[in-house]
Amino acid sequence: MTLQNPFFPQAKTRPTSLNPHKLGPTSLRFSLKNLLPLAVLVGTFPLAAEAGMRALPDPLKPSQYHAADPAQAELGQLLFYDKILSGNRNISCGTCHHHRFGSADGLSLGIGEGGKGVGPDRTAGKGDDRIKQRVPRNAPGLWNLGHKSVRVLFHDGRISNNPVYGNGYKSPAKKHLPQGLSSVLAAQALFPMTSDAEMAGTPDENEVAAAVHDRIDKGWPILTARVAQNETYAQMFSAAFSDVDAPEDITIVHVAEALSAFMNAEWRSGTSDFDRYLAGDAAAMSAEAQHGMQLFYGKARCNDCHTGQLFTDDEFHALAIPPIGPGRPLPNDRVARDNGRMEQTRRIEDAYRFRTPPLRNVAVTGPYGHNGAFPTLEAMIRHHCDPDKSLASWTTEQAGLPEVPWLAKADFVTLQDKIETARQRRHVDILDRPLEDNEIDAIVAFLESLTDSRTRPMGVPKRVPSGLPVDQ
Repeated sequence: MTLQNPFFPQAKTRPTSLNPHKLGPTSLRFSLKNLLPLAVLVGTFPLAAEAGMRALPDPLKPSQYHAADPAQAELGQLLFYDKILSGNRNISCGTCHHHRFGSADGLSLGIGEGGKGVGPDRTAGKGDDRIKQRVPRNAPGLWNLGHKSVRVLFHDGRISNNPVYGNGYKSPAKKHLPQGLSSVLAAQALFPMTSDAEMAGTPDENEVAAAVHDRIDKGWPILTARVAQNETYAQMFSAAFSDVDAPEDITIVHVAEALSAFMNAEWRSGTSDFDRYLAGDAAAMSAEAQHGMQLFYGKARCNDCHTGQLFTDDEFHALAIPPIGPGRPLPNDRVARDNGRMEQTRRIEDAYRFRTPPLRNVAVTGPYGHNGAFPTLEAMIRHHCDPDKSLASWTTEQAGLPEVPWLAKADFVTLQDKIETARQRRHVDILDRPLEDNEIDAIVAFLESLTDSRTRPMGVPKRVPSGLPVDQ
């Protein structure tokens, strides 16, 4: 590995800021942490660590999660799979975060409002109801989002714990986000309902989307009224929330809290081979997975960013992922790029940076990257090893994009823009880290050991109170 001074960048590892504190954790920093041997694992764990291997995280504990009331979680399960919360009543949260796909959808970029089916078999619809655009970013898994350490969500971090607006959160709704949300997960649950491509639809199609286009929070009361007018839901809200005595007492905060309780209770880790290993069972992980663990916490330095119990630093890093799809351009952009964290901060040093994804259950929540450009864990790891080589060999066939002829021209338009792709390649926060093929295989085996039981406590409901069809 060639180490480079961040104040005198060379070739492709040029940082976007001369402030060393702005560099991603995987860029070289001149500190004792980099110069001295890292903590060596000793004591209660069954495997002796190699020199330089960092300590493993503590086991997850139920007390580390926000409380999830069972009655609220039961209500949230129904709402999660009920299309009543979408503008056109044709898509639910569960459509793109389905149990069958580990709480994701198995696509690089989702087929949202207007599509038909679930997962890789989902189609883009027909006629006037067909989709108008692909969802611009990959649908992430929902594992452990109720953990108390989670403070920021979405690929660009657009929702975070922050008191700036007086409601506890920094979000696209700013001061219009309602008071009383108990966690960043509850706040996050509200925003897919406001997205044209995801659940709202377009203003000419329904009153929810029209209201959202007037102001982002104005669609929520309409959706709340739909739910409150359903007798079954009204009774369930009254039973689950002490401050709801009548249908008119139900607010969008109650809806968000129910959704949050379900996601929190349903997708918690703790049953994987790695968890059994942490508990002292030396045979829980294969020898190859244990070798991969040593590499992950040692030579490969994956733990620079994928740290802690959830395997994320909740920070933002530029990895030069191949650009696909419509992106999320800024208002004055002339190209269909995805600016990443810069969309929120408007700081040039945050261009093309995206939140470090948690890795628990990563083996069942692909494709990988903020836009799902890589279909396998092996491909994603190889990209980390040598981004330039990976980009040179990447082909459009690797993208899991269901065929949408009327959107085909936009799918790879940024990839064909030589100026824009060169700009993205200059913004890279990782250094090359050569690994042998068998070492990559071992890291994949370790990541697969982070997979929990696919049988979840609640699962997909067979029916929902609205009577609308449930994606099974």
